[in-house]
Amino acid sequence: MEEEDAGRRRKAHGMLKLYYGITEEGKSGERLLDPTDINGVHFNPEMYLTKLRKESSLAQLMDVETDMVRQIRALDSDMQTLVYENYNKFISATDTIRKMKNDFKKMEDEMDGLAANMAVITEFSARISSTLQERHQHITKLSGVHTLLRKLQFLFELPARLKKCIEMSAFAQAVSYHAKARSVLQQYQHMPSFHGIQTDCQAIMAGLADTLHQRFRDQSSSPLDLSECIELLLSLEEPAHLLCDEFLAHGRGRLAAHLSDLEGASDILEFVDRGCGGFISDACLLAASYQSLFCKEPSCTAQMAEQKLTTFLDELSEGYFELVEKRLREEKSPGDNSLLVRALDRFHRRLQAPSKLVPGCNFNRRGTEIVVRVAQERLAQYLQALKNFFQGCLTDVRQALAAPRTPGKEAPALGELLAMLSGSVLNQIKSVLASVHLFTAKDVAFSDKPYFKGEFCSQGVREGLIVAFIKSVCQTGRQFCDSPGEKGASTPPLLLLLLSRLCLDYETSTISYILTLTDEQFLGQDHSSVTPVSTLCSLARSTAQTLLNQYVKSQGLVVSQMLRKSVETRDWVTTIEPRNVRAVMKRVVEDITSVDVQVGLLYEEGVRKAHSSDSSKRTFSVYSSSRLQGRYAQSYTPSAPLDTSLLSNIQKLFSERIDIFSTVQFNKVSILTGIIKISLKTFLECVRLRTFGRFGLQQIQVDCHYLQLYLWRFVSDENLVHCLLDEVVCSAAHRCLDPLPMEQSVIEVICERG
Repeated sequence: MEEEDAGRRRKAHGMLKLYYGITEEGKSGERLLDPTDINGVHFNPEMYLTKLRKESSLAQLMDVETDMVRQIRALDSDMQTLVYENYNKFISATDTIRKMKNDFKKMEDEMDGLAANMAVITEFSARISSTLQERHQHITKLSGVHTLLRKLQFLFELPARLKKCIEMSAFAQAVSYHAKARSVLQQYQHMPSFHGIQTDCQAIMAGLADTLHQRFRDQSSSPLDLSECIELLLSLEEPAHLLCDEFLAHGRGRLAAHLSDLEGASDILEFVDRGCGGFISDACLLAASYQSLFCKEPSCTAQMAEQKLTTFLDELSEGYFELVEKRLREEKSPGDNSLLVRALDRFHRRLQAPSKLVPGCNFNRRGTEIVVRVAQERLAQYLQALKNFFQGCLTDVRQALAAPRTPGKEAPALGELLAMLSGSVLNQIKSVLASVHLFTAKDVAFSDKPYFKGEFCSQGVREGLIVAFIKSVCQTGRQFCDSPGEKGASTPPLLLLLLSRLCLDYETSTISYILTLTDEQFLGQDHSSVTPVSTLCSLARSTAQTLLNQYVKSQGLVVSQMLRKSVETRDWVTTIEPRNVRAVMKRVVEDITSVDVQVGLLYEEGVRKAHSSDSSKRTFSVYSSSRLQGRYAQSYTPSAPLDTSLLSNIQKLFSERIDIFSTVQFNKVSILTGIIKISLKTFLECVRLRTFGRFGLQQIQVDCHYLQLYLWRFVSDENLVHCLLDEVVCSAAHRCLDPLPMEQSVIEVICERG
């Protein structure tokens, strides 16, 4: 069936193309001229049959016949269907045309009747007009007289009507009656009858005005009653400026009552809600009512009324803003900043309504100024809180360092204390930044203000809070070094060491991390007019250097005090022959070793010069008796006598100068070298102030050799220790009454035994 339908459609399509003379693409026009083409225009049945008999077999001929019969039947069926369908349409069209002929005939009859009626109406209208033409003017005149009489009757009855309306409290109706007649009475007031009516009406309306004024001054009157009174008084031509003053005076009392209610609020959100729901809302209602009454149309009166309203709101809002700012300043706890920000957001949002309602008032500007000042004060509070927190952490560190060491309890590791101090401060800074970030959140109304997008972020948060705190940390560290006689003397040396490492860590990484975090949260792409990271890093490094120098001086002072007392409290002339190393020298070595361990917990080892293989066995030149005798002989050569002090001074000229208080590097070797230089220099200066006997000199020899055995491993250059100790022994020998040194082998035995 599908093939038959397709063939039928192709055939119909071909017939249409044949009818319109359209040839298929790619086929020559000769096909249409082919007489054997059954679908062509020039089809010849005889030639088609002749060709078919020649070219086709019997079976093919029978198939062609069958197909042709089928097509003929299909065409007959289609033709019958088409005829039936069109026949129904033709019958329907015929009926419609017949009906239209009947309808049009009836319509023509009706139109003829209508035309006849219109002609009759026109004739009657012409007759009526001609008949009433004479009386028309007379009727118009009588109608005018009737209207005038009604007006006069209204005027004569006006006083009575006004009294009746006032008795019924229909004040609006009375004002309406009087407004209608006012112009007429004023125009004809020269006539005695009208003048009397005008006088009576003016007296009645004056009494009504007094009544309205009394109702307006009544504090129990509702806002609707007040508005009605004002409208009626304005209709009675009362002075607008006096009514403005009375209206605003009446509203002042209600708004002042709201201000007194604000003092009872305890919670900051409750306070703001009370102020916004009471004072601000009533101020908006008052302004809207005022403007609807006095500022309806642009005029001089409206400008005067608008100016009075602006002045009134500015004066009355001054007290409200003072209360708000005072209450906001009482929020000094920086623990939870969300309540304060929510309160400021509500406060700022509710000020938009009166600012839009009365553009001339300063509500929006004053509110923004309060928000800015509160934000600045909160930043100052956070800065002080960070400083207090840092001081508290330092106090905890000092207590941990000063805590007594009980048996079995180890001292707190400096690395742990440093990590605790640095981590606590960093976490506190992050917490503060998170709290401050609430001021610039997208859902906060005032965050899109220029101040909070620019100056608050750059100068307030970055410079005023973070940079100021970093500088405060450095300043606090320097304070431990500025007053060595007072505060510096009581500062534990370990605290100086700890703070120096903290400042060094700030210089290497912490400052960059904190400022990067701050810039990402607040500055965005705007980095103008801010302190560069390099400046703060330089400040932190110089502070670390100052603290480390102070630590070296402090530890050197501790060791120096022991050496000074050990020299000053001993009688070096009458001392006995040395058999042991003095206990103070052992204590010095123990303290230096302890310092080495402590410094090693915070600083790297550093660089040392190559040590000789016999560093621990090294001896001083003055230890040798032959050298000593040669040095202190009466003559350097037989023919040239030379003073021994001169020989010593000549030797110093060729020795390397040792800078005792040179800058300390940030490594353990440099720190220990500085402490040992200060200690040995003090030892040398104390020896120079004493006089020694033979055994005193020998004791100095033993002590110096013991120090040489242990101190060389702590310094960067062992020659430094050797030179200083050599000077100590030489200085003692210069001040010895009987300079007979001890044999080196005996010194070594004593030191090994000690």
